[in-house]
Amino acid sequence: MFGLFDSHDDITIKTFFGSSEEIMDETEEKFSPYDNALVTIVPKCTAQDATRALKIAQENTKSASQVPLSQRILWLEDVAHTLQEEREAFALALAQEVAKPIAFARIEVDRCIETIRLTASELVNLSGETIPTDVMPSGKQTLAFYRREPAGVVVCITPFNFPLNLVAHKIAPALGAGNCVVLKPTPEATRTSYMLAKAFIHSPYATKDALSVVYGDVEVGSTLVKSPIPRVISFTGSVPVGKIITTQAGIKKISLELGGNAATYIDESANLPLAAERCAFGAFVNSGQVCISLQRIYVHRDIYQVFTDLMATETQKLKVGSPYDDDTFMSSLINEDAISRAKTWIANAKNEGARVIAGDSDIDGIFPPTVMADVTDDMEIVCEEVFAPIVSLVSVDSYEEAIEKMNNSPYGLQFSIFTNDLSLTRRFIEDTQSGGVVINDIPTLRFDVQPYGGSKLSGVGREGPKWALEEFTEIKSIVIC
Repeated sequence: MFGLFDSHDDITIKTFFGSSEEIMDETEEKFSPYDNALVTIVPKCTAQDATRALKIAQENTKSASQVPLSQRILWLEDVAHTLQEEREAFALALAQEVAKPIAFARIEVDRCIETIRLTASELVNLSGETIPTDVMPSGKQTLAFYRREPAGVVVCITPFNFPLNLVAHKIAPALGAGNCVVLKPTPEATRTSYMLAKAFIHSPYATKDALSVVYGDVEVGSTLVKSPIPRVISFTGSVPVGKIITTQAGIKKISLELGGNAATYIDESANLPLAAERCAFGAFVNSGQVCISLQRIYVHRDIYQVFTDLMATETQKLKVGSPYDDDTFMSSLINEDAISRAKTWIANAKNEGARVIAGDSDIDGIFPPTVMADVTDDMEIVCEEVFAPIVSLVSVDSYEEAIEKMNNSPYGLQFSIFTNDLSLTRRFIEDTQSGGVVINDIPTLRFDVQPYGGSKLSGVGREGPKWALEEFTEIKSIVIC
């Protein structure tokens, strides 16, 4: 269906205004972060293009809401089938566009398929319930119930780190619920988003003009957010942009999945070799460019040196290199700015007294997985989101000290603990100030079927098909006397 995008025409991305696919006059070339090869020619959309897409969505909200549920389910199932058939093409696009190692790119395609299929299955349960209005003396017997209806127009703004699955987490529930959607993928990763949108729009079961795709940055994004047309804004990205959206959006439903500063605690009772192996994975998978990348590791003082040595050993086992090699674990960061920021983080931490025990030297031009030891909680490297393959080890005297330091953050996305103490497990579940906790594994662990989101600056609302469907629908209460 899509081919391997090996010709000039294949790499030219088009803009979808509803079901109309158009080549724009102005374009921009995008290059691979790994080898600087030309990957995509992207349209340069304007505020007028964003407004046009919103108006098309607005004009079609009624017809979209009236499409039978059975057709919408078939639509999602058909898109999942297309992804399955074109799995390798999608995976290759991920490797080319964002330097995602091909093995992990295939995993993202598989997860995207699962996300869409989970959404289709959850649509069966998108219903309301009856309400006994005579439950109180002031009431009376009626036929009362509520149902869920499409919100109307949904704007989805997505990031570069999972440009396939995180798009699916938004547009599959939004379209499945009967809304019209305007998608704006991040400028760093337009290609896989375009391919996924193409699969939706070209499906024989597609709702006509229900999905538009526009590209751009501040001008396009602000136009979409400020417009009175959308009822829902769903955004995944940075805290600064999330703050701008909340001030610009006005009275709308806003779902924000923002930054994180994920942490874990290694208790004396933990299986240390397992903990080190999993922590190396959680800190460096996707080059640390994950909202729940493990960034802070609090280790009990009695086992600190043993765990430090194990962590260094596990990190050095990871293969860094070409995203096209099947055994590559980690490849390039998304751009030069990300590399520069990462190097600054490390230099500052070293100046403050931290030690590099793994990494610190590029591997064939690629920023390496880096472990910092002897980090203290007043260092900037553990206070802010790094979003790079850097993890910090902090020695603590007790669980109480660890949990205080973990919670002493403006972020609260996911935390974890490694322990074989059941009572400590129960305490950890109660004590953590976060949207999710993981026991005996990394905070980077996420299943697409779960509710996902954070507290504090980490966001508002929850993703996961079941919970996204609630975000993208409105409750209508009905009373028949």
